Amino acid sequence: MQRQFGHRARLALTPAQVRVVDGQAHAARVTWNLLHDWWTMLPKDKRSLAAADAAIRRARQDLDWLAILPAQAAQAAQAAQAAQAVLKTYFQAWRNCWDGRADAPAFKSRIRSVMSVDIPQGRDLNIVRVHRRWGMVNLPKVGRVRFRWTKDLPVGKRANKGNRISGARLVKDVLGWHIAFRVQAVEPVAGPHRGPEVGIDAGVNLPLALSDGHHFDHGRTAHQVDGTADRDKWLTSEEKAKLLCLERRAAHRKACRKSGERISRRLRNTYDQIKRLRATATRRVVDWQHKTTTEIADRYGAVVVEQLDIRNMVRSARGTVEEPGRNVAQKAGLNRSIVQEAWGRTVTMLTYKLAQRGGTLRRVPAPGTSLRCSACGLTTPGSRQDQATFVCKNPDCGFEANADWNAARNILHLYRIGHVSIPAAGRAVVRRARRVKPAIAR
Repeated sequence: MQRQFGHRARLALTPAQVRVVDGQAHAARVTWNLLHDWWTMLPKDKRSLAAADAAIRRARQDLDWLAILPAQAAQAAQAAQAAQAVLKTYFQAWRNCWDGRADAPAFKSRIRSVMSVDIPQGRDLNIVRVHRRWGMVNLPKVGRVRFRWTKDLPVGKRANKGNRISGARLVKDVLGWHIAFRVQAVEPVAGPHRGPEVGIDAGVNLPLALSDGHHFDHGRTAHQVDGTADRDKWLTSEEKAKLLCLERRAAHRKACRKSGERISRRLRNTYDQIKRLRATATRRVVDWQHKTTTEIADRYGAVVVEQLDIRNMVRSARGTVEEPGRNVAQKAGLNRSIVQEAWGRTVTMLTYKLAQRGGTLRRVPAPGTSLRCSACGLTTPGSRQDQATFVCKNPDCGFEANADWNAARNILHLYRIGHVSIPAAGRAVVRRARRVKPAIAR
C-alpha cells in the first residue's frame, strides 16, 4: 500500500542562512500576491494554468529579485522551481474554493501570513544522518544545514522507487525555521485488528475516559488555587511567571503607545516572546496527543467517539443588547478549556493511526450520553450531580460511577446497537457548500 505523509523537523540555521531563507520566503509571498492580482484582473476566458506559468517565467526574467527563489532543473525544457510551486499551490487553492472546501485565495500580508518556501524536488536534498539526534540536508542557495533527526527517513540505501522523499517545504513559526519532508512509503496492508472495542468520552477535567475503566490525563492540574481553569497548565511555574511578566509588560507598552503610532521594536519583541511560550505549550499538547493516540490504536481494534460539533460548543454566550447572555465569563473559560484540549485533532490522529493498524473509528450521536445511566438505560433528572459524579436517581437502579466513564459506556452501547453515523475510519468526506455548483455544472 502506497502511503504519503509529511515529517517536520527543526532546522539549525546560522544568522546568515536565516537571512537568505527569509528573503526566499518574502519573494515567494510577493510572487503569490502578483499572481493573485494577475489572475483576478484577467478575464475568466483567458485564465489558465499554462498562461499563468508563462507569466511567472516572464516575471522571473524581468525581475531580478525573483532569482533568489531556488530552481532545480532536471532538463532544459522541464524546470521545477519554487515559483512554479507557488503557482501550483495557488491553483490548488482555487480548486478547494470551487469544491467548497475553503474560501477563495486572498492577498498574503507580510505580518500575518506564514512564511514558507517550497522545494519541489527531493533528489538534490542529499539527506544524511550524522548523529543520533542530527541529520544534514542540502538546501538550494543555502547550503548544508543541520536538522533534528526524530524519525527514520527513507534515505541512502533505504531509498528506492517506492520509498523516497519527493520534496520538502521550509516553514517558519515563532520557534524558528522547520523543514517538512514529503515522504512516500510502501507499507504492507494491515490485517484486521484483533483488539477489543472501546468507547471514549472527551472531557475537560478528565481528557479521555474509556469505557473499560481506564483513562488518560495530562498529569497536570487543570485548575488554579482559586478554582478557576488554568489556561497555561502545560507550562512550568517558572514559565508561567515569565509569561505573566511579559503580558504585563506588553499591556503597559501598548497603553503608552499613541493612536496611529507604529508598534515599537521592543513591543514586537515582547509579543514574540509570548508567542514562543504559547508555541512551547502547544508542542507539549501535540506530543501528549501523539503518544496517547498511538497507545490507544495499538491496544484497541474499534474505537467509538461522539459526533461533536465543536464550533457550536465554543460559541460565545454574550448574546445581544436586547437579550444579554448569562454567565458569560464562565462560558468563556469553558470555551478556552475546550479549545485547549483540541478534541478534533485527537480524533484525526486516531483516524489515520487506527487505519494503519487495521482498526476502525466510529462516531455515534452525542446527545444524552452524559445524562443517561449506562446500567439501566434511563435518563433520570438529577443523576448528573456534578462534573465528575453520576448517581442514577432511578429507585430500581442506584448506579454510581464517574460521570465521564458512564458517558463512555453509553457511547460504546450506542455503537453496539447500531447507532453509527460514520461507518469507517480513514474515509475522506468532501463537503460542498450549498452555494457552490459542482465541477460539471461549472
